[in-house]
Amino acid sequence: MIVLDTNALMMPVECGVRLFDELERLLTDADDYLVPEAVRAELDTLADGAGNEATAAAVGLDLLERCTLAVTEADYADDAVLELATREDVTHAVTNDNPLKHRLLDAGIPVISLRGRNKLAITQP
Repeated sequence: MIVLDTNALMMPVECGVRLFDELERLLTDADDYLVPEAVRAELDTLADGAGNEATAAAVGLDLLERCTLAVTEADYADDAVLELATREDVTHAVTNDNPLKHRLLDAGIPVISLRGRNKLAITQP
């Protein structure tokens, strides 16, 4: 199972990343995606704005159709991603947020993030 952060779901618009294709390229068993409700709420808020960020968030909301939403104790999206990532059935987290990436790596969670222009790579803890 792979946990996705807000910016991961916005990558297709913001970075030109074919998110699920890239995840399947990196992980042959990448077919089960988990997203905290706090991330969905953050996407909702961002989608209400204007410009490229709002478009990226709207696309992110559409991508949620391929994901399982999960309730967490944490209300803040980054904390919710970390909470879900530490569950034993989670193998990786996807984020470009450097502070969150470091928190995940410190917790022993491999992180998938943008490398280069539009490719993803795994960083091991």
